[in-house]
Amino acid sequence: MKSWSHWLVVSAVSGLGPARIKQLINYMDVEELRQRLTHEPDALPLPESLLRSNLTPNYTLVDAALEWLQLSEHHHLLCFDDPLYPPLLKQISDPPSVLFVKGNPNALLRPSIAIVGSRNATPGGLKMAHALSSQLVEQHLSITSGMALGIDGAAHQAAIENKGISIAVLGTGVEVIYPKRHRSIYHDIQHEGCVLSEFWPQVKPFAGNFPKRNRIISGLTIGTLVVEAGLKSGSLISARLANEQGREVFALPGSVLGGHSEGCHQLLRDGAKLVESANDILEEVAVLSGCHLEEVKASHHIGGEIVSDLPFASLLASVGYETTTIDNVVEHSGKTIELVLEQLLELELQGWVTAVPGGYVRLKRS
Repeated sequence: MKSWSHWLVVSAVSGLGPARIKQLINYMDVEELRQRLTHEPDALPLPESLLRSNLTPNYTLVDAALEWLQLSEHHHLLCFDDPLYPPLLKQISDPPSVLFVKGNPNALLRPSIAIVGSRNATPGGLKMAHALSSQLVEQHLSITSGMALGIDGAAHQAAIENKGISIAVLGTGVEVIYPKRHRSIYHDIQHEGCVLSEFWPQVKPFAGNFPKRNRIISGLTIGTLVVEAGLKSGSLISARLANEQGREVFALPGSVLGGHSEGCHQLLRDGAKLVESANDILEEVAVLSGCHLEEVKASHHIGGEIVSDLPFASLLASVGYETTTIDNVVEHSGKTIELVLEQLLELELQGWVTAVPGGYVRLKRS
């Protein structure tokens, strides 16, 4: 039996945010939480100040959401305990209790890279975002972004043109197209991927909601790439959140003139990985994406190929372009030494690596 109504009622309490709801779910299931909110809110393990506030659910919102769900077979509600709820998103400290999804919810199970950046991007920045997105979808990764003007739009458009999967995380409700000039992207994404939001379907643009959605963009993905960002760019929020969530952070360097990439350069100084091509990203995430797919296949019994076409991708990612010792390869790859030696021999025969004094060196990218 679906628990939509329980989750919607809990989410319709203005005094409770995602982090607080996740904490409460550690004490009780969602049905009990709904019952207490309805009949005995004072019994909830909440701060006194919150108990004195209005904890009454807004049932008008709940009814409207349930009506929205019935309007189309392409409308979906993913509650926190739904099998299709993205597993990576569950891991963050404040995951949305409910996701409103239009399109294909199965797209959320594929390993994904976030591409974010300036709304006022340069032609060069747009070209690079388009190229990197295209290369990543060719390697069976999906592209997640915020459907904003500039870099977001270029990344989504490239995924669509290459018949890949793209996911748009909106700062509005899913029935509100913003910006309006991305109407075609909004509709085209839904053929293979989806648009989603934690906000009620008819919520209009509000400045404070856009930074909130950034944690979902980074939380859905195994890594976030920033293309063109100033020092005060909202994209740096996504990068910071990705770092706090334990995800990879990538940055594309740019010209020092004009200030279009100052934020990217700051990220690189802070330890983000420099990206010149999609291979720089694939090397870092091959192990993560493979593990993610294995987890999804085990949970949902679905088919699918490992993300990279590279042979022994997780092992190859463990061999650097300078001498890498066997011990380091074993530790980084998580494989037994016997399997490492066997696969290294195969990689050497195929010309990917070569044996040198002290270990192995990688010879080519892809």
